[in-house]
Amino acid sequence: MTDTTSVHIPTTICVTRHGETDWNIMGVLQGWIDVPLNDNGRKQAFEMAESFKDSGFSCVWTSPLSRASETARIVAEVLGLPAPICSEGLKERNFGRVQGMTKQDLSVLHPGLHADIVRRDPACHFEEGESPDEFADRVVAALHEIARWHPGERVLAMTHGWVMDVMTRHVKRLPRTLVLDMKRKNGESLWLAVTAESACSLSDAGDAVQASSGSGG
Repeated sequence: MTDTTSVHIPTTICVTRHGETDWNIMGVLQGWIDVPLNDNGRKQAFEMAESFKDSGFSCVWTSPLSRASETARIVAEVLGLPAPICSEGLKERNFGRVQGMTKQDLSVLHPGLHADIVRRDPACHFEEGESPDEFADRVVAALHEIARWHPGERVLAMTHGWVMDVMTRHVKRLPRTLVLDMKRKNGESLWLAVTAESACSLSDAGDAVQASSGSGG
């Protein structure tokens, strides 16, 4: 952990979305359901590792969900880095009772919620899931926790699409309820400069791997 002299030294964090899963292709809401990578997702992970070979990462952090943690493990192994550090704060949003449902079924059973999910409205209410503030609070806390542990270092953080939306709003100082006109693809990255108390965007880098996918998570 850092001391008071390093609290203002920024950590460069490359936040990246995991590789593809079969549920991405099928348009199923994944959330906290632990869905593994498919073969293409593993291929994407190796491609990410190749794209990151000169990035100078000291370590890798990851969501504990296997689609992220397996991506992170592959990248860490290829780059010769220690085993990834798991953070519950980097998990995808808990979508509650609609987790595991296809968007097609959702459009019939819950058309209003379906429309909100398609536009990635952060104010969505998910029965038995996380509220917008619960979700955003834990994601932002995880981001600054990484910075506290690694002042001045370059760190890769493997996570999920809705998590990256929260981080994008946070670093750009946008309202938590703002709908972003974007969707992060598998392998897409967001580069941030983060301290224990502040964060800003360095750049959006989508050149790692950009394979379109169809579901939350």
